[in-house]
Amino acid sequence: MKKLFISFIAGISIAASATTPVYLDDSKPIEDRVEDALSRMTLREKINIIHAQSKFSAPGVPRLGIPELWCTDGPMGVRPEVLWDEWDQARWTNDSCTAFPSLTALAATWNPEMAELYGKSIGAEARFRNKSVLLGPGINIYRTPLNGRNFEYMGEDPYLTSQMVVPYVQGVQSNGVAACVKHFALNNNEINRHTSNPIVDDRTLYEIYLPGYKAAAQEGEAWSFMGGYNLFRGEHASYNPILMNQILKGEWGWDGAVISDWGAVHDTRTAVTGGLDMEFGSWTNGLTNGQSNAYDNYFLANPYYNGIMDGTYSTDELDDKVRRVLRLTFRTSMNRNKPYGAMGSDEHVAACREIGGEGVVLLQNRNNLLPLNLDKIKKIAVIGENAIKMMTVGGGSSSLKARYEITPLDGLRKRVGDDAEITYARGYVGDPSGEYNGVVTGQDLNDSRSPEELQAEALKAAAEADVVLFFGGLNKSNHQDCEDTDRETMDLPYGQNELIKALAAVNPNIAVINISGTGVSMPWTDNVASILQAWYLGNETGNTLADILTGDVNPSGKLPYTYYASLDQVGAHKLGEYPGHPSIDALGNEVMDIPYNEGVFVGYRFIDKNKLKPTFPFGHGLSYTDFTYGTATIDKTEGTADDTFTVTIPVTNTGSREGKETVQLYISDLKASVDRPVKELKGFKKVSLKPGETATVSFEIGRDALSFFDADKHEWVCEPGKFEALVGASSADIRSKINFKIK
Repeated sequence: MKKLFISFIAGISIAASATTPVYLDDSKPIEDRVEDALSRMTLREKINIIHAQSKFSAPGVPRLGIPELWCTDGPMGVRPEVLWDEWDQARWTNDSCTAFPSLTALAATWNPEMAELYGKSIGAEARFRNKSVLLGPGINIYRTPLNGRNFEYMGEDPYLTSQMVVPYVQGVQSNGVAACVKHFALNNNEINRHTSNPIVDDRTLYEIYLPGYKAAAQEGEAWSFMGGYNLFRGEHASYNPILMNQILKGEWGWDGAVISDWGAVHDTRTAVTGGLDMEFGSWTNGLTNGQSNAYDNYFLANPYYNGIMDGTYSTDELDDKVRRVLRLTFRTSMNRNKPYGAMGSDEHVAACREIGGEGVVLLQNRNNLLPLNLDKIKKIAVIGENAIKMMTVGGGSSSLKARYEITPLDGLRKRVGDDAEITYARGYVGDPSGEYNGVVTGQDLNDSRSPEELQAEALKAAAEADVVLFFGGLNKSNHQDCEDTDRETMDLPYGQNELIKALAAVNPNIAVINISGTGVSMPWTDNVASILQAWYLGNETGNTLADILTGDVNPSGKLPYTYYASLDQVGAHKLGEYPGHPSIDALGNEVMDIPYNEGVFVGYRFIDKNKLKPTFPFGHGLSYTDFTYGTATIDKTEGTADDTFTVTIPVTNTGSREGKETVQLYISDLKASVDRPVKELKGFKKVSLKPGETATVSFEIGRDALSFFDADKHEWVCEPGKFEALVGASSADIRSKINFKIK
């Protein structure tokens, strides 16, 4: 009789023969392990592994020692633990995380190195908490500034998004934790998100809304994707055969697992055939489905099992799903070589502060009001609710239980110390609450004073100060930067626009620090000296902003989206199809059809096409120093579509302090058979220069940078003709141009 031994995998003991099964041997190729495990599984075990057993976990295969697969929100920090079957907090005392800056802030760094640092740091926290899948990053394109979830995404441009998502994904997965790239695809609004049916032509789909996902799948090699709540061409995104089967798994050859958004599955048949691999959250309000185990009644659970048993479905789709889930499991929870991870470490705190510092954007700086000259300034008036309000709690699934959070006022007081007197006035009351889904900040911001009393106090403080710092913007309440609701207007809430103008009238030395994840209207730009776009910066918010305001850090962020003057400058609104109109789908369900009438002309593409002047253009961002661009040169002025052209340009720091500049390359097709954008971002590089130092920045231009998607041929096409390379500091600040020709 063969001798038996016991193998311990993730705390589960199994009896095995003297020969270790291939699936347990991580020295074997992963595909061999997948096939070996698949061959040993029963039909019931296969069904179990593709749907949830709790709010955030799938069961694995206990009999074979294949462990559970645990997921966690989200893209900006690891979510606190909730109860097994409910959204209520588990009330652990050791699940406080590092809250990192919003992904909009990351995109504003225009620095792939910061994206890798972000991914490594947040992945290490997920690993420490023994999570297999991090539900992020989100990379939906900003189609409208009203989208409540913009703060979770990476801006309006597909090229910028592509360059930033790849190192983020790779950083996360270096910890043995899967990135789950979301929400694939076209989840561009939160209002009516469960019934939205975007109507998008193929060219727009491939040129604007898919490139970031393609880069994440092919270059980043992301191990999982999450489908959206929305529909596409009449079918839900989480099991849309065009998105999942034809494009993601077919054209892109991706081998990962598709995970549904929580509650995004509505039908067994289409979930089986449409490319979904794992179903989560189909009943997200506890066990109210009337069964002892509601998870058995998920669409991919008993209904699927019974359908196979009665011949409705074959096992072909099931085996493909199981292969993908096993592949995900072997890469994560059964990866014995992954690091241990870390939670709330000094390194993560430093990463939070560094990423935030590179992401803050100096939009305006008249009379060089910033950085604050503490040798001359003796009294600073800090005004605004956002100077004292903690922002890590709220906003939907990105809400975090942060280990700590430093407010702007506290950070500034710590940095300024005795160098200047700081007075604080509230100015307005917005959202005094500090709780979301059972996580509380501990702040009580209730204030019984009238708006008139608050404004009078603020005006008095401003009139008596040398400098006014107004901390305002949005928060993570409903109808602001928040999941499941869109904003109702671009205006700042709580009467802030009027308050800012009144403050500027009594003291023109005013800097507005706008804390938000998306653009707001700024009718007061001519009234104020300086403007900072400050985002949500996580744990280190106060220290990060103090670094920028005092000049300890020279701002180098650039806008990842256009700062519109009004909604009339937004194609989605100007063309009158946001948030769509009611329609009836083929099954008789009411949906919201949303024609994307602007086509490829999203963001600065729409601005350029219509010769509009936004408040601040895409790619804009100032510094406390100055950069001078030389003349761009190109290695050849003529070639074929398969050639590579190299454009170089010298950039010099002509100011008095060290700083970083992001040099941007745009390409213009001067004559095309289709209506192409005036120019499109096709390259960028961030360089750090000391005063007087010059760097020569180079860009390589290949077929990808010159092509458009031909929907009739279903392929990318580079037409012969004249092109122009434009190099500059923003989409509206082009410093040098050079022509070349494709034969």
